[in-house]
Amino acid sequence: MPTKLYPEEVRKFINDHYIGVGHQGMADLLNKMFGTNYTKDQMKAYYARFKLDSGLKGYFQKGRNPWNKGKKGTGGWEPTQFKKGHTPTNYRPVGSERINVDGYIEIKIADPNKWRPKHQVVWEQTNGPIPKGHTIIFGDGNKQNLEPNNLILVSRKQLVRLNKHNLIQNDANLTRTAIVIADIYNKIGERKRKNKIR
Repeated sequence: MPTKLYPEEVRKFINDHYIGVGHQGMADLLNKMFGTNYTKDQMKAYYARFKLDSGLKGYFQKGRNPWNKGKKGTGGWEPTQFKKGHTPTNYRPVGSERINVDGYIEIKIADPNKWRPKHQVVWEQTNGPIPKGHTIIFGDGNKQNLEPNNLILVSRKQLVRLNKHNLIQNDANLTRTAIVIADIYNKIGERKRKNKIR
């Protein structure tokens, strides 16, 4: 039945022309023909409601070639294409620093775009590689304080306890004490698990 949104002449036009015409195309045709303001979403809803199948699939069907197949450089963009050896304007040399979204300082360690958290690099310069299953935390909780005595190696297990019990302090010495407390919590947890097994 005709409605205020879809009067009889609009419904008839859609029904006569929907095959081969997508949602946006139909909205454009109606707006041009009747001076209306139909949107793509309205046409999509209309097609779905009245089970109209335009026959368009929205992807290249097998055997159909794209318009630019076999063309090298389709025109219009070649002058702005990067030339071999060109350095982009946003290039950052090795050794550059940035602050990531989590507030950690990162340092570029290699081209083209390899970065590492600087606190890890600083710790490794003094102590060697970070052992597997471990990470570095900031003793005073300040991610910008990269003084070697503020960087503390902890196991992942210790870090879980430190975070769970809010043990990381604003003083590196207090945080070192908190790590001992975290170890005690872990030992208690291990004993409880062993007792349950018995």
